[in-house]
This record gives sequence, C-alpha cells and structure tokens, in this order.
Amino acid sequence: MSVLSDGPERGANGMIDFRVINIDELKLEHFSKGDTFESDSGRIGPLLGAKDLGYSYDIVPPGKRSCPFHSHRGEEEMFFIVKGTGTLRYGSETRKIRAGDVICCPIGGPETAHQIVNDSDAELAYLSVSTMMPAEVCEYPDSKKIGAFGGGLRHMTRVGDHTDYWTDEA
Repeated sequence: MSVLSDGPERGANGMIDFRVINIDELKLEHFSKGDTFESDSGRIGPLLGAKDLGYSYDIVPPGKRSCPFHSHRGEEEMFFIVKGTGTLRYGSETRKIRAGDVICCPIGGPETAHQIVNDSDAELAYLSVSTMMPAEVCEYPDSKKIGAFGGGLRHMTRVGDHTDYWTDEA
C-alpha cells in the first residue's frame, strides 16, 4: 500500500525529489480507538530517508485526541500546528494552541507529559518531529502505565507493579 497519493512523479528531478514531500501528497491512514482517540496520520520520515528523526503528520477531528497523555524518557518531540486550534496538556498545565505554534516536549517524567486535544469545531492538523532512539520508556500519567520499547520489545505495565531485580535469579 502506497502512502503517497497520485501526484507528480517523485524522482523526476533526481535525488532531491526523494528528500522533499508536500503534506498534500500523503495518503493518510485512519485510526480510532474508543470514543476519545481518532486521527488520520502519515509517517513521513521513512518516505524521505530520515535516519535519526521521525516525522509524522496528523489530522485530528473535533472532540478527539490522537494519543494518550504521555511523557518520554529517551525521545524528545516537537510539534508544529499546521491548521486549526486546540488545547495542549503539558504536565499539570493547559493552554490554547493555534496554527503557527511550535511546541517543545523534552524528555522527562510526568512534568513533561503532553497531549494535543482538539476541543474546537474544526480539524486540527500538526507535524510532529522526534528523535529516534533505539530504546524508549514512556509514562502515561492518566492510566498509570509505563511502556518500554526497543529492539522488537514492546512491554506495558502498571506503575505500581514491581519485581525486585533479584527475583528468580538467586
């Protein structure tokens, strides 16, 4: 399945064409989970040959969010609001966001947890850029989960779950 829509032939001008894409050329994939989460999204980084950064484009319908409230221990994220308005949840604070805003989400714990909420009556579109680390730990303060990801491992657990380092070893 192609992630590009029908449009100008990519590569017609040489290698430079493979390093540039217009968001209007993306075929977005629809996602929804329950009543809260929904978006049309496209991963751009692989299309451009990105090595150390991940790029994505998301369109979130009114009243929805694209992902849970979360923080990163390994990967920094940046968001650029392309169109629309909404609310940014960041740590224990919220603020209104609008087209043209650039949002920095450095690594950290619950104090850097973030989520973009479309609480408007129109679509909210944004570009996200993140460092692509080989391993990542994410915290989800609302649901009290922790996720560990890397090397093919995807493990989710509850914050209160604990196994001692030496359990079943000695």
